[in-house]
Amino acid sequence: MIRTIFIILTLVHGLIHFMGFSKAFGYGQLTQLTNEISKPVGVLWFAAAILLIFTLIFYLFKKDFWPYLAIISIVLSQLLIFNNWHDARFGTIANVIILLVAILGIFQIRFQNQYRNEVKIGLDQGRNLQKSILNDSDLKNLPELVKKYIRYTSSVGKPKIINFKAEFSGKIRDHTKPVWMPLSSQQYNFINTSTRLFFLDATMKLMPVAGFHCFKNGIAFMDIRLFSLFKVQYQAGPEMDVSETVTFFNDLCVMAPAALIDKRITWSDIESNKVKGHFTSNGITISAWLYFNEKGELVNFVSEDRFAVGSNGTLEKLTWSTPLRDYQFINGFRLASYAEAIYAYPEGDFTYATFTVKDIKYNMIK
Repeated sequence: MIRTIFIILTLVHGLIHFMGFSKAFGYGQLTQLTNEISKPVGVLWFAAAILLIFTLIFYLFKKDFWPYLAIISIVLSQLLIFNNWHDARFGTIANVIILLVAILGIFQIRFQNQYRNEVKIGLDQGRNLQKSILNDSDLKNLPELVKKYIRYTSSVGKPKIINFKAEFSGKIRDHTKPVWMPLSSQQYNFINTSTRLFFLDATMKLMPVAGFHCFKNGIAFMDIRLFSLFKVQYQAGPEMDVSETVTFFNDLCVMAPAALIDKRITWSDIESNKVKGHFTSNGITISAWLYFNEKGELVNFVSEDRFAVGSNGTLEKLTWSTPLRDYQFINGFRLASYAEAIYAYPEGDFTYATFTVKDIKYNMIK
């Protein structure tokens, strides 16, 4: 909602500035403007209009300098309004709104840059890693269920996965506030270093909420902010480290099946439709059950090692599952395109997030 209002307001406000230019150069009868405007000042009105329109264009294309261009635009606009106060004073309201959004935009970009900087570090570290092709011989020590899954996803014969970038749409909610918030998210996973960088944009009561989950070197934190400025939730500590290790393993199973040949993964308790995987990284070992259907699709991932905020407000281990469905080809791999995230509370299962895959790219270099 705020985004839509800002787009419409900036566009209309920018177009209105052309009236000052038209008045100065005698293009049409503009009875709304009662004061005379000189041609040099008319050029400034034209410049303000162009700056506001380019502000909107750069905002739509997510260029980081749009807030600074917005501030320059409204400074010029407001000086012109002061010079023609009687006719243009109501333009001040638009300038104040655009200024507030621009200031919030600066904080948003700074918050996102924490994520982007970590992504850049991960990409730089992986540039010299040697790439090779995944062959059937690489699967020889895996359980048959896992082999079938990897083959089903069309991973064999393709490059082994060093990293991947995933984008999602979906919704999320807190178990104490069961109102859904729409979200879009992006994440990078770097396989060799067990790094997971996840950034989300959500909307809570028409207000923007941003979140950065960082898991690196076995250390994790989650930082959720209103307007990318005010912290509404922050979690870190040993429980978070373990939980994000579970999430990282889940990401490998769901979005990077070729990575299940990783030596840090061991397998046990093999049954007809499920197998238990154990993942060790940075001194933390977690496990999860992987459930498969007859086609070879992974249909659920269930772990007892993830923490959540319990009914008493403290972190406790709860069964965590991610049912999967709607397999389709995504950039050459047959993968689940829809997932839910569920905690099993004593009073019953609670779905706190849903994700629909928009895109997944592998072995990114930039």
